Amino acid sequence: MANWSDRDTRMNLQSQAQARTGAPDVAYDAGLRSYMLKVYNYMASGVLLTGIVAMLFAMGGVESPAYQIMSQGGLLAWVIILSPLAFILVMSFGLKKLSTGALQACFWAFAVVMGLSLSTVFLNYTGVSIATTFFATSAAFVSLSLWGYTTKKDLSGMGTFLLMGLVGLIIAMVINLFVQSTAMQMVISAIGVLIFAGLTAYDTQKIKSLYAHVAGTDMMGKTIIMGALNLYLDFINMFLFLLQFMGARD
Repeated sequence: MANWSDRDTRMNLQSQAQARTGAPDVAYDAGLRSYMLKVYNYMASGVLLTGIVAMLFAMGGVESPAYQIMSQGGLLAWVIILSPLAFILVMSFGLKKLSTGALQACFWAFAVVMGLSLSTVFLNYTGVSIATTFFATSAAFVSLSLWGYTTKKDLSGMGTFLLMGLVGLIIAMVINLFVQSTAMQMVISAIGVLIFAGLTAYDTQKIKSLYAHVAGTDMMGKTIIMGALNLYLDFINMFLFLLQFMGARD
């Protein structure tokens, strides 16, 4: 009887352990999938909105509002160019003060002004080359983000290296504004593709890891929006740098 009692005790203990660990793990995984799906939905919707706004603003070629405003320069052109950066700064530094609804409004407004800013893409490149580059970028983004989500490797060290590379890339781009070197521009574009490819995987893993800290808190909605913003920027920048190689000029 003692043996049967011991066995029953062990079975009860195992059942209790599974009840304590198994169900929470399932709930956690389901919550994580829902969280990441929301991030991707926001990101994809933002990219789609940007593309629609850019295409409509550039519609008509030389008769379009994009051509009329950007070709003439002036204050309005600079407002359109710098507005996306202003929204990024507001969302980043105002994260704690802004409500989730206000942050959502900022994200959609950012996507719109980004579309206005990127409308010149439709004036400078053929529609076929834009579409080809977009699908190539989409395929690369999905692959890299999936790797960042599933890999067991800690990418935090790579993130520090990539962020340092991004600073150097920005400095090189500023220098090339004065140098106007085609060769230097190609090198910048190649490095830019690699940096934002790496950042796609890094940001995906970082967004995933944040779920454990924000699940069930008021910060979860904000984290979803900011995660979508980071992936959006990775996608758009990778697309623009790839366009330097794959884009055909009108």
